Amino acid sequence: MTPIPRLPATGRRTALLGTLGGVAGFGLARPALAQSGQPIRIGMSMPLQVQLGRDARAALGFAVEEVNARGGLLGRKVEVAFADETDNTEAGVNGVRKLLNDDKVDALVGHYTSGTFLAAMPHIARAKRVTVIVGASSPAIADRVKQDYARYKYIFRTTMNASNQSADVLDFVSGMLVGELGLKRIGIVAENARWAQDIATLLVEGAAKVGAQVTVNETVDNSTTDFSPILSRVRSSGAQFMMTLLAHSKGDLLTKQWHDTRVPVLWGGIDGRAMDADYFNLVDGKCLSMIAANFAVRAPITPRTIPFFDSFKERTGHFPSYTAWTSANGFHVYAQAVERAKTLDADAVVAEMERTNYEGVEGRIEFDDRHDARSGPGLLNYVFAQWQPNGERVVLWPKAIRSGAMIVPPWLSDARTPG
Repeated sequence: MTPIPRLPATGRRTALLGTLGGVAGFGLARPALAQSGQPIRIGMSMPLQVQLGRDARAALGFAVEEVNARGGLLGRKVEVAFADETDNTEAGVNGVRKLLNDDKVDALVGHYTSGTFLAAMPHIARAKRVTVIVGASSPAIADRVKQDYARYKYIFRTTMNASNQSADVLDFVSGMLVGELGLKRIGIVAENARWAQDIATLLVEGAAKVGAQVTVNETVDNSTTDFSPILSRVRSSGAQFMMTLLAHSKGDLLTKQWHDTRVPVLWGGIDGRAMDADYFNLVDGKCLSMIAANFAVRAPITPRTIPFFDSFKERTGHFPSYTAWTSANGFHVYAQAVERAKTLDADAVVAEMERTNYEGVEGRIEFDDRHDARSGPGLLNYVFAQWQPNGERVVLWPKAIRSGAMIVPPWLSDARTPG
């Protein structure tokens, strides 16, 4: 088993656990109980060699530490086992099998890559382990739950699926790009991955309905390092805004090349690396003016958002990637379901998971009949935040929570900007 990260000073750790308890909420505080019986084991499969995987591991560790400080789950200590999902499907599936068969975990929290998770689903179904997805977004996952509920009912997702993400992206295109900026020509740059192609297809189909036109739809291989041909085609297509759909691709290189060649096209979209709070420093500030979609930023989205961000930074030295709060949320949703069920029996826990009504860091979590987190007002939504000077992120969309005025790169200083 992998040890849970700890702070060196006991008093400081206890104080911070209290803060994290207020934001990640396991339930009503209760006195610590004597922990007895075999430990409850939680397995996490994530790409641990990258920041979003490391942040997920840290956040799960903090959440488990909090629960153990309160007496454990059902009076039993909680332990965590980790597997590195990597970027290889076979290795990722083998990691899940290790957690299920060797570590004999009671539940799974994690999973970032949709293709890997889809390949692992039969193993999870056979093991009948409640599983909470914190990153993988392909709608095909929930399709299987809907189509074969008896087999796949153990699988839930506490982040937005690609269909809901595409709806929010279209809302951004319609409301801000077309509605406020008058930018109707969109160029899409999507990586060669199931989730990204799903969203790209939905964007192409939905653009005309919101008054926009897709001028080019580029597919990027994850190994691409020279983006100049793609940037050239986007530019020559007449696109006024470049919408990226990237998670595994080298978006940092795209960012630097866009900046260094002064491409006269505003841009933004989904980029897993640009979601990281330290991205501005990683790319030497060359993401300035990029409008990056995220599930939350340090803004008053819910009463728990800012406290979670601040507590995580105090414990780790940096603000969290989105997988940090989706992992913490995922574990607490599972833990509360176990407490309500008063058992680890998977079918009983599934019944309680389906009744979830949990205020998370980025919105309220409720599950639909496909075990996807619902999206909409007060629930989970994309936040479009722009990278501005000194690495500040300013929320531009939804307009209701806009926190500042939009800026543009200096070579596009004549562009219209909403305030």
